[in-house]
Amino acid sequence: MNMVLHELKSMRKSAIVWTCAMIALAALYLSIYPSVASDALDFKKLLGSYPESVQAMLGIDLDTVTSILGLYSMIFSFIALCGAIQAMNLGVSILTKESRERTVDFLLVKPVSRAQVVNSKLLAALLILAAMDIVFYAATSLIANGVKIEDFSQKLFLMINLTLLFVQLMFLAIGMASSVFFTKLRSVLPLSLGVVFGLYLIGALLATGEDKEVLRFVSPFKYFEPSYILAHAGYETPYLIAGSVIVVVAMALSYAVYLKKDIHAVS
Repeated sequence: MNMVLHELKSMRKSAIVWTCAMIALAALYLSIYPSVASDALDFKKLLGSYPESVQAMLGIDLDTVTSILGLYSMIFSFIALCGAIQAMNLGVSILTKESRERTVDFLLVKPVSRAQVVNSKLLAALLILAAMDIVFYAATSLIANGVKIEDFSQKLFLMINLTLLFVQLMFLAIGMASSVFFTKLRSVLPLSLGVVFGLYLIGALLATGEDKEVLRFVSPFKYFEPSYILAHAGYETPYLIAGSVIVVVAMALSYAVYLKKDIHAVS
């Protein structure tokens, strides 16, 4: 428990900054909703003038974009991108922090197994992500209800927000799995940004392809399409299963490699 509390303390400042940033981004876009709703036809005409490929990349659904849930869905991919970067940073750093800070010897001489170390770090990371998303949902729910012109489905709003946690869990697992293959990782950010932005851009480009339903499996950002959630009040089962597989396999790989690898401090 002491190790979990120590990890939570070390993660809290970063979590607060990222949570505030995501709330500010959501608030910025939601604040324009009254203007969008009052000029719905002009707004649809403007977005409709974009090429279909651009509409697909941005997740624009002209049928729902002038509703508060439709507008929120359109901008949610940017929020998910921020959450993914934070989760990837977390995943990479929790198993490499001691090496980078040259405290690995101090940690590993403690009377705890490596499995206990990973368990504690992973639990702390999961608690941080859960706390972030609860605060984010509470804040955005208040903002959305404050700017709404007509009632909207709170269930669908919650379902869209839950996808942030799903995406973060995948990138947390991917970050952990990636980090165990680096003997001496000097900085977390280049690896995190490279993987997250790479998969985000791939997902945006795949959205315009002919076989996009199959190719969507390549990018976690495309597993939970808000337009599908609004239309069916549910998640797409194949992608939900694929996301679960990514998390389980990546976590298992992280444990298997970390428990056996030689760990050195970065010189």
